[in-house]
Amino acid sequence: MTTVSHPIHGGNLAWAAAIAHCAPSEILDFSASIHPEGLPPSILAALTAALPSLAAYPDPNYSELRQALAQHHNLDPDWILPGNGAAELLTWAARDLSQLAATMLPVPAFADYGRALRAFGAKIVPIAPVEPWVWDWGDWLNRDCAAYGLVLNNPHNPTGQLWSHDLLRPLCDRFGLVVVDEAFMDFLRPIEQPTVVNWVQDYPNLIVIRSLTKFYAIPGLRLGYAIAQPDRLTRWQQWRDPWSVNGLAVAAALAALADRPFAEKTWTWLESARSELFLGLQAQPGLIPYPSAANYLLVKTALPSNQLQQQVLRRDRILIRDCSSFPELGDRFFRVAIRTTADHQRLLRSLQQSLVVP
Repeated sequence: MTTVSHPIHGGNLAWAAAIAHCAPSEILDFSASIHPEGLPPSILAALTAALPSLAAYPDPNYSELRQALAQHHNLDPDWILPGNGAAELLTWAARDLSQLAATMLPVPAFADYGRALRAFGAKIVPIAPVEPWVWDWGDWLNRDCAAYGLVLNNPHNPTGQLWSHDLLRPLCDRFGLVVVDEAFMDFLRPIEQPTVVNWVQDYPNLIVIRSLTKFYAIPGLRLGYAIAQPDRLTRWQQWRDPWSVNGLAVAAALAALADRPFAEKTWTWLESARSELFLGLQAQPGLIPYPSAANYLLVKTALPSNQLQQQVLRRDRILIRDCSSFPELGDRFFRVAIRTTADHQRLLRSLQQSLVVP
């Protein structure tokens, strides 16, 4: 009998269903930070309309998609490279980073950064926070860091904290190569986003990675894009396999970028839903949620997180993200996505049962 090992990413419903002895569709998934409403109707319609195009190869240059992304960010298309999810593009960024003496990585950090960097033999220097969740960059800002790389994600995963422009600017000035993963940036209104997309034209050492899969609930299609100077992206294109983005993903992306009503609805929903879940968790004895700018909350727990995860999964078929895969957090943190009010209430009832001391 095949067993599924404990996942290091969220959203592993096959693993959860095996533990809970049910079908994957019966799992209420709080572990993956995906829009709870699922993909918008505009994307579903675009996918249906694109089905006949599966008989042909996609445009290897992705001209239409790059043009749409360029208009979205007010850039030239040559500054944008679509990829098979942000993970593929992080791989090529890691290849560039591996040419430097070392790469600084604020921890806790998304596991894929380490995976990509280790694949090319890059030296990783972890930077731990001095307090939740503050990292001290003072020493590094007084050094010559031109031989070093830096990987950040904004909002930060798993804490949901934001890196401000006031912090990011001096880091871009000092480090030899800076990679900013903005996979969750779309969950903030444009006026609230400390994005550095518009800095790439002034900083040859800056790479920005974006994702469309989380905001538009299409992780199965795998779609991200990199924003960087054209010579770098041309080199990446030569490294990778052709047609890394399939035709359905292209169709979904074009529909997503045009669906402004869905974005507006999401921003309005998230603000109140996140506050609702935060307050509900805060009211639970034994739990400490941390403020977040993203569509997830990091929570400190009095119980071991793996034990808590197993209890709510086996009893109530609810999957939360056990954060023991972030080694620096230890076994007392979990992460939950922002979902609907009904889902929040179900989660809170389950956690309350698990946290009751006999």
